[in-house]
Amino acid sequence: MSELTKNVQPLQDFNWDEFENGTVANVSKEELDKAYDETLNKVSEHQVVDGTVISVDKKEVVVNIGYKSDGIIPASEFRYNPDLKAGDVVEVYVENAEDKKGQLVLSHKKARMSKSWERVNAALEAQEVIQGYIKCRTKGGMIVDVFGIEAFLPGSQIDVHPIRDYDQFVGKTMEFKVVKINQEFRNVVVSHKALIEAELEAQKKEIIGKLEKGQILEGIVKNITSYGVFVDLGGVDGLIHITDLSWGRVDDPHKVVELDQKINVVILDFDDEKKRIALGLKQLTPHPWDALDANLKVGDHVKGKVVVIADYGAFVEIQPGVEGLIHVSEMSWSQHLRSAQEFLKVGEEIEAVILTLDRDERKMSLGIKQLKEDPWETIEVKYPVGSKHTAKVRNFTNFGVFVELEEGVDGLIHISDLSWTKKVKHPSEFTQVGAQIDVVVLDIDKENRRLSLGHKQLEENPWDVFEEKYTVGSIHEGKITELLEKGAVVALDENVEGFATPKHLQKEDGTQAVQGETLPFKVIEFNKDSKRIILSHSRTFEDPQREEKKAAAKKARAPKNDTPKIENVAASTTLGDIDVLAELKAKMEKGE
Repeated sequence: MSELTKNVQPLQDFNWDEFENGTVANVSKEELDKAYDETLNKVSEHQVVDGTVISVDKKEVVVNIGYKSDGIIPASEFRYNPDLKAGDVVEVYVENAEDKKGQLVLSHKKARMSKSWERVNAALEAQEVIQGYIKCRTKGGMIVDVFGIEAFLPGSQIDVHPIRDYDQFVGKTMEFKVVKINQEFRNVVVSHKALIEAELEAQKKEIIGKLEKGQILEGIVKNITSYGVFVDLGGVDGLIHITDLSWGRVDDPHKVVELDQKINVVILDFDDEKKRIALGLKQLTPHPWDALDANLKVGDHVKGKVVVIADYGAFVEIQPGVEGLIHVSEMSWSQHLRSAQEFLKVGEEIEAVILTLDRDERKMSLGIKQLKEDPWETIEVKYPVGSKHTAKVRNFTNFGVFVELEEGVDGLIHISDLSWTKKVKHPSEFTQVGAQIDVVVLDIDKENRRLSLGHKQLEENPWDVFEEKYTVGSIHEGKITELLEKGAVVALDENVEGFATPKHLQKEDGTQAVQGETLPFKVIEFNKDSKRIILSHSRTFEDPQREEKKAAAKKARAPKNDTPKIENVAASTTLGDIDVLAELKAKMEKGE
């Protein structure tokens, strides 16, 4: 016999027959079942009762409501309450006292829903802090399960800080306050921010009361904008303007700080009510000018990066916070008015020469043209008088053409030095801006940095030849190219032009010559120095007529040796002869 049974004695009066027949002390089994049932709670389906949590796991929660069997509820119905544990009392809705398997079917969700509207209204009235489960995201905020009701949590009411990642809150259980209810549409709005605002307001007043200029505080980067950074000082926001982030230029604040970064800042200023607080970050580090190399001096070469370009010049950062200005006039030896954008671009790494350095004022001017030799220092060597070159037309004036032989070396071709033969009224008739033109150096003005140039001097003076060809009295064919009030311009051979006044444009038939006509012209004046040829068309036919008349008159006055002798006639002149002679004389005089 084992140790477990050696002291066990059977009951002497136990009635085994009654036990086997299902009766005890003359009581039937049905009576026993009825007595047992009466000891349990009376459970009616579709009612809400309190139950005690027996066990909790990831999938289900077992709840005892005092019935003969326990109910099983999906754990998902309790996700709003992650702290649920055995022994907690919860409300349940009896869906079925016994299903096909004899199981009690309960629902916690329906129990909450049956009284949810009354509860949520009571929570609003009492400003009660309630728990809710964030189910999912929606436009502008989140959907929160509160007492089984889907309430709306606006994005602005999640926290006092702007929310950048809404997904991090999905699936979380948080505390809320009911802030608004629409009774007609049964819409509920909740807020988590409202719970912490009161506490923050107290902190804010305490912080503001202690603010002083120059005070250094720790803060968290709350928001980054194009113009600066907002920093949370513990319920109070301050702004670091973009110019106070770094001693160097900052084009994007994101390159200096990050969201949610902890930084130390110094209070620069605030208004009387301390609602606007100006903060500084760069002021916590020494000014870069104070750390500038003490041996740096005018004339030294430095390297840097172009950070800003304006029409008048460019700012070059030689080290963070230390900048120098290159004025546009120090970018090229040329004297033309130009923009700095033609020489440099932002971000370009360049070398420059220090022109001025003022450590007290923290100013520095630089130059890049000094890296090249000034072409005017040796202008006589490269561009001596009489030398020939090719230049680029820069611009015109009424009196000439400005050209550039190289960067920084300019010259002027006077309008009278463009052509030996063509009368140029404006340089645009002869060439155009940007064109190449051959020139010869006529004179050097080193003081004013200007060369006098000529174009026509590249060829021999054709007027030496014209002097022999277009002699006074010679006749040449010419075409009227332009009619003016004072006369006409006549194109002759060799690209030379003459001029005829209106009275010399009359044709033999009495009409006036017109533009485009080609006619014979007689040279009536030639001036080599002023390069002037005066022409006449009318003289080409008037002069021969005049000569004929002179010849006829001369012939009439000459003695006639072959006059026949009159014999046996009296030598005296008759009256009729005298009349004929007088008439001839009058005609001759008139012709002359």
